[in-house]
Amino acid sequence: MLKKITAIALLFTFFYTVIGCKNDVLPKPASYLRLDYPEAEYVTLKGHCPFEFDMNSKAIVKEDKDCGYSITYPKMKATIYLTYKPVNNNIKKLLRDAQKLTYEHVIKADDILEQPYLNPDKKVYGMFYQVDGNAATNSQFYATDSIKHFVTGSVYFYAKPNFDSIMPAASYIKNDMQRLMETIKWK
Repeated sequence: MLKKITAIALLFTFFYTVIGCKNDVLPKPASYLRLDYPEAEYVTLKGHCPFEFDMNSKAIVKEDKDCGYSITYPKMKATIYLTYKPVNNNIKKLLRDAQKLTYEHVIKADDILEQPYLNPDKKVYGMFYQVDGNAATNSQFYATDSIKHFVTGSVYFYAKPNFDSIMPAASYIKNDMQRLMETIKWK
């Protein structure tokens, strides 16, 4: 009988040791792909429109009617849309429309950061908007000389807005848009 109790105790100890020594199962932490993009190389786009600007040489540009441009980033599934409008004593309306377009995204945006841009030497004045959150666009701007020319730009991704997943591409294109805005020259 003592041998049976000892054998059962040893067997119980053995199973308790084997079962009790397992590591706790922990869920894997959330992760995202690391997306590294090549360093941007810029070229000046000189078309027949009354302005020129620097753009990323890796992007594909298409000139639309009325001096608008579509600058596409196929690998990132994004496009920057530029719109040109001449100023005909309507600068207040153009400014109001550009600001309204940005603030329509306030419903989905976590924050909208405004960065004024002033370059009196080139007569370029504008505002760059960084829209944080799951809005349809993450960056927008307008630039003008206040007398003749008015340009707006917006970036759109061809994916459901999820800022966390598109953040690397959005940051890359935001830098390109700022460069574009800061290099506008009127003809």
